[in-house]
Order: sequence, then structure tokens, then C-alpha cells
Amino acid sequence: MLRLCLLFPFLLLPLLAQPADESRRLPATNRTKVEVPPKALLGKAFMPGGTVATYKRGAREYRVFVTKLKDPTTAAILLLDWKKALQGAKLVPSFGGYFGMDGGQPVFVFTKGAWMAGTVGLAEKEADAEGRVLAARLN
Repeated sequence: MLRLCLLFPFLLLPLLAQPADESRRLPATNRTKVEVPPKALLGKAFMPGGTVATYKRGAREYRVFVTKLKDPTTAAILLLDWKKALQGAKLVPSFGGYFGMDGGQPVFVFTKGAWMAGTVGLAEKEADAEGRVLAARLN
């Protein structure tokens, strides 16, 4: 393996690749923190890395996340993994995403092309509104 990596260094790229900081795509208002974990976004082994921003509005704290995948098919497959991971997952027809509970917190997750995005900690109606703002920023 080492010999292959020395002869073909591009084989190391997936191991060294860090996800891009996509915080520019997230609303800045009320944002308190941004993290870019290299893998297992939101602690989910099936997720790659991405960008997670924490927001504070009054006493309530919530998170918004995004990650760009290689193509829309990969995003769709991960959306099904989220459906399985969420307790009481229900389809949100206007987004083609899912809303449910994970670790005692409400989670809303959706795709837009090769993007996967969502919120953690917001009730369904608030998550829908925040999701619309977020989806408009993803191209």
C-alpha cells in the first residue's frame, strides 16, 4: 500500500481531504459558532464531514448543517439513512425531506441537488422556515 501511495500520491487525497467551510452559505444573524468536522457530521457514522453552525435566539439554541456531496444520488441515499436514523421520521412533502427525533432533539433534514442540509433543535414549523432560507443559499 505504501509503495502504491508513493507511486500514485493521488490515492492519498481522499484520506487528506477536509470538507470545505461552507459557513458563507449559512445565515449570519444569531450565529454563535461554526465547526467543520472532517467526518461523521452530527455524530452520524454514515455522514461525511461538513459545516455545522450554532445559533442562539433568546434562550433557545439550535444548529444548522450543510455538506456538499459528490452528486445528487449520494445525497438521496444519505437522506434514506437519515430516515432510518430518525425516530418517528415523517416526510415533509414541500421539501422531500424528513422531520423526526434524534437523541431527544427534533431534526429536519433535506437535500437540494448534491447538498444535504438541515436543522437540529427547532420545532417542525420553525425548521421548515429555516430550511427555506437555507435552501435558497445552496446552489
